Amino acid sequence: MRRPTVVTVAKRAGVSIASVSRVMNGLPASPNMERRVRAATAALDYVPDARGRSLKAGRTMQLAFAVADIANPVYVEMMRAIDERTKAAGFRLVLHSTGSDPVNEIDLIEGLGRRYVDGLILSPLRITPEHLSALRASVVPIVIIGSLPDEEPIDSVRADSRRGVGLAVEHLVAAGRRSIGFVNGDPRTVPGTARQEGYLAALAAAGLKYEARLEAVGGEFTYAAGHAAARKLFSSARPDAVFCADDLIAVGAMRALADLRLRVPEDVAVVGMDDTELARMSTPALSSVSLGSAERARLAAGLLLDRLKDPTLAPRHLTVAPHLVVRESSGGPSVISA
Repeated sequence: MRRPTVVTVAKRAGVSIASVSRVMNGLPASPNMERRVRAATAALDYVPDARGRSLKAGRTMQLAFAVADIANPVYVEMMRAIDERTKAAGFRLVLHSTGSDPVNEIDLIEGLGRRYVDGLILSPLRITPEHLSALRASVVPIVIIGSLPDEEPIDSVRADSRRGVGLAVEHLVAAGRRSIGFVNGDPRTVPGTARQEGYLAALAAAGLKYEARLEAVGGEFTYAAGHAAARKLFSSARPDAVFCADDLIAVGAMRALADLRLRVPEDVAVVGMDDTELARMSTPALSSVSLGSAERARLAAGLLLDRLKDPTLAPRHLTVAPHLVVRESSGGPSVISA
């Protein structure tokens, strides 16, 4: 089969070749024209010739996406959403796994000066002063998926983790749970800090007293860390519910509860965070707070593409609202929004 060309896309969309070129190069076009061209490129599985375009535009037609661990289901969802959005605009996506090492992340940012990509989407677990200095000095556009100070001149998309934890705790309290434990990842990270603050605020709002023995720290956002931290928590306490800082930790915690012959949700209700595929695949199915991983990624990709079109745009900080998906692990199916 012959590879589709701009000519075949134009015929399919019923527009001129010049119109297809405008849309593919990110130039202003009417919503109707852009919609028709995008539909035609998707139907034909058309991928622009990046080499030719890069020579004309002085670009590589490559974008980078950097995360702590590319095996984490959250980042897999983000990668799919970013790739879909940027591929439609004619870009290839390059992936980086940083191991959440600030040195690696800063080296990556500074290495953008070699111009091997036209822009970067970075989802760091920590933001240090060195990060901020490197971000401000970057020679290519960068969008952060995560929290930045509002005054920073860098586009970002953040989640409202604190409110998300509040939704989980409110749900557990409404279900009659009164002793709510918390299994965190690394509290020194941005998400770890936000989840801990959300837990404390949610307990106070519910009129529940904080007890240090009901909080356990795994040190990482992984299955193994969740399993070990839950075993430690239940060695000295018996809460009737547990909120976990992400789905991997939650599934590890449920395994630990099964080892201890405790039933979920009859003896202990469990709620995770991120609402990844893992939540739907676990047994019992895991209730989880969605932080809109795919939506945050789509928005970040949009911000980066907009920045490439117009570098003079004012920096934008977007927030995606959380919602809670209730499944078997805490009582039944429903969705609770912020």
